[in-house]
Amino acid sequence: MPVPAPSRSLIESLVREAFYRQLGRSAPAGPAPELVVNSSARHMHVSPENLQVLFGPGYELKVHKWLYQEGQFASTATVTLVGPRNRIIPNLRILGPCRPLTQIELATTDAIFLGMNIPVRPSGNIEGTPGGYVIGPHGMLEMKEGIIRAARHVHMSPDDARFYGVKNKGYMTLKVEAPLCTTRFDDVLVRIDPSFKLEVHIDTDEANACDLARARRVELLRR
Repeated sequence: MPVPAPSRSLIESLVREAFYRQLGRSAPAGPAPELVVNSSARHMHVSPENLQVLFGPGYELKVHKWLYQEGQFASTATVTLVGPRNRIIPNLRILGPCRPLTQIELATTDAIFLGMNIPVRPSGNIEGTPGGYVIGPHGMLEMKEGIIRAARHVHMSPDDARFYGVKNKGYMTLKVEAPLCTTRFDDVLVRIDPSFKLEVHIDTDEANACDLARARRVELLRR
């Protein structure tokens, strides 16, 4: 009688145990944490001061939709971004709550449409990046810098980090299996905080390229 092949989960567990033995450490107990991969559409983060410029004194962001990370939301507020060729992106949504600095995150196709060359940067690293004009219902904001393509990244808790054996600001690989192709994204930046839930953010160009909407399986791999 033929012996049944071992399950994928068993194989992964054995490989993980062997890997940690080589490191001289015990493998984390329990199953792999649930992994969520979301496509991050173009959006804006805004400082309290710049929010008042765009929407008027005393304006506060209101929740349109709660996001996966605790306390984060897509607001009801939208603005218009004007690029150097006078091409515009209307209805650019602001995410809340407010942050210490103002930043706009676009995909490469957005930047090409606007006629801009934007760098890939971790969120908050905006020094030397291009700016633009943002028009709100109350006023116009001239951004001297702050338009980026956000580096793909994974949010995780310290427990998740221990499971994967990674450190803050390290890098991992995301594997996406979809009906038409299997795609690997390297250089997934690790961001660790006790408040984070396990979630990978890729932009809309990357999500379309790997057919994320029809993915059968997503997996995080140590580099």
